Amino acid sequence: MKQKRMYSNSSNEDVISPWKEAYWHVRKNKWALTGFFIIICFILVGLFAPLLTHYSYDSMNATDRLRSPDSEYWFGTDDLGRDIFTRIVYGARISLQVGFFAVTGALIFGTALGVIAGFYRGWLDMIISRIFDIMLAFPSILLAIAIVAILGPSLQNALIAIAIINVPIFGRLVRSKVISIRQEEYILAAKAQGMKNSRILWQHILPNSLAPIIVQATLGFGTAILEAAALGFLGLGAQPPIPEWGRMLSDARQYIQSAPWLMLFPGLSIMLAVLGFNMIGDGLRDVLDPRMKQ
Repeated sequence: MKQKRMYSNSSNEDVISPWKEAYWHVRKNKWALTGFFIIICFILVGLFAPLLTHYSYDSMNATDRLRSPDSEYWFGTDDLGRDIFTRIVYGARISLQVGFFAVTGALIFGTALGVIAGFYRGWLDMIISRIFDIMLAFPSILLAIAIVAILGPSLQNALIAIAIINVPIFGRLVRSKVISIRQEEYILAAKAQGMKNSRILWQHILPNSLAPIIVQATLGFGTAILEAAALGFLGLGAQPPIPEWGRMLSDARQYIQSAPWLMLFPGLSIMLAVLGFNMIGDGLRDVLDPRMKQ
């Protein structure tokens, strides 16, 4: 059951939904708008990567090895003569894809498990909660490393590992929200009227649980990009010649003094992408959380 806020304008009364009100507040939040601008830039760069550069991300030129940034190679070249700018813009595609699919998978499975645990309680809640506790007892990056070590190093397996380690984060968040909502009067009234559990979940509980899920999903994008970069840096993520930012940092370690631009630009890309999603998440939290608005 969605709450609605009434505003009176002379003799007419307009009903404004909470989501439209949230949209108006986001437009006034400079942090959120800055984050949206950063992420939109990365999305456009990833989509139009072939139009932004005339090089291929895996094309090598031995005569231009370790060339510093200039008018021809804006970000310089690496030890194999590959254009760093080209690899950065193509790497934006990979990082955003990893973030999207990893967060989507974690959101779907985490939300489903959280709803089951919070709504039905009992032994289902106990089993699911203990699984979440066990997974959260391990540092996330170590658990991701263990999963990739079992599945084998690749970008797809890194994506699966990142999704798995984020499932309990969404699950516990949704579980706590569902437990608080199921005690509301309108939920008890719906049960008294004989409404089916599935209808209560879809029409009342899930819509009223969307706000924290959206905020966590936005913050999860930045976390997923950072975890993918960490796995790539360790050689467990994308494999050469795929231009993944973390892998680029790993390959540039031995040239940190002689060619610092090899680490500078991938590092800045990771920082800006994570910062952009975190700024969006903080802005949405300020807007969607009533306690933060007060």
